[in-house]
Amino acid sequence: MRPATVKLQTHPLTPDTGGIFANPSTGSYAWAVFALTFGLMLSDYLSRQVIGAVFPFLKADWGVSDTQLGALVSVVSVVVGVMTIPMSLIADRWGRVKSITLMAFVWCLATVACGMATDYTQLLVARGMVGLGEAAYAAAGAALLAHTFPVGRRAAVQGAFQSAALFGSVLGVVIGGAVATKLGWRYAFFFVGAPGLLLAALYPFVVRDYQTVKLDADHTSNKHPGFSQIIRQVFGSRCGNLTFAAFGLQMGIPAVLISWTPTFLNRFYAFEPQKAALMAAVAVLAAGVGVLFGGGLADRLSKGRPRYRALVPAAYALISGVVLVTAFSLPPGPLGLGLIVVGALFAAAHGGCSVAIVMDVTHPAVRATVTATAVLGTNLLGLAPAPYLVGLLSDISNLKTALTIVPLVSVVAAALFVLASRHYESDVATIQKRSGNQQSL
Repeated sequence: MRPATVKLQTHPLTPDTGGIFANPSTGSYAWAVFALTFGLMLSDYLSRQVIGAVFPFLKADWGVSDTQLGALVSVVSVVVGVMTIPMSLIADRWGRVKSITLMAFVWCLATVACGMATDYTQLLVARGMVGLGEAAYAAAGAALLAHTFPVGRRAAVQGAFQSAALFGSVLGVVIGGAVATKLGWRYAFFFVGAPGLLLAALYPFVVRDYQTVKLDADHTSNKHPGFSQIIRQVFGSRCGNLTFAAFGLQMGIPAVLISWTPTFLNRFYAFEPQKAALMAAVAVLAAGVGVLFGGGLADRLSKGRPRYRALVPAAYALISGVVLVTAFSLPPGPLGLGLIVVGALFAAAHGGCSVAIVMDVTHPAVRATVTATAVLGTNLLGLAPAPYLVGLLSDISNLKTALTIVPLVSVVAAALFVLASRHYESDVATIQKRSGNQQSL
């Protein structure tokens, strides 16, 4: 039976008073919160991706192997993956603003410490601390923005927030390489780490946290929920679980584009490495633009049609898969290059929609935790295995064939989003009833 149409609540819960922009009901406060949270996301990925720009300098100075250089990248992802949920549980209990401020100081100071390392081991440990600081930032930041903005803007705001990751990744490589060439590799870490400290210091003076809605029915208990209760809330929605899977699988596509497009263009288009990297950067920027605008379009199309909340990202995934399969199957030429950029534009456009969906169908008390679960899913289902799978298929056949096959996973992601849409309205109605509509969903 088709569920009854659900009217989503659009009124934001007023945060604690105070701060430079004291009235949270005004647009100035909301956009100040967004600007600072977006800026810290940029800082997050600047710190994470600057390492790739200094590889040649580290190899020249210390004589490290490529395996050791790769470990400097992997250690951040490993720590983020392991610590995302524990740190997000702390953020939900301790408070988002305090947690965000502390996390930003940790990753920025750790980035500066990278520039002060005197040997490889010290640099590896410092990189691990960068991952510790970043572990729950995306989750806590997304939860805070979900509270600050009404539900009608949630997908757009979440998409814009996530786009900072892609823009920060590009800037980290570009800025890091330029500074390292001019001043030395140590200054590259100083240059990207220090500005984030200023944002971290300003954050708690502008942004005020909100009182987390309790999980108990009458919202009166002061006890923190137990782990089993949290797990039931995080995985209690059919729509949310399907979205976790779709989100994670589809995020493997931009990961593949970032990892393998430069090599593909070098091998099959005969581009010089610098030109291949520049073209790959164009594709990554296109993916960032897709994230930025994909959520806003989903918000607009889903007004009065709640199921479109999940059907729009299904369309993004399907378009991305079809276009990229076509692009990589074509012989080298302008059409193939153009289609790679078009496919990249839609490859991550589902990001803001996905985060908005899982928040819509989950109790407000565990929003940071549910976002962290989504982040964990993207790492386990997409970001980690997809680039590896391309390499494995490339060894079996060739890179062109591998890149033609792997985007077909987008078809699976699209199907999962369609299934999620069938449960969206009923799951939203259930969570609104449980939370007592005390907070915008």
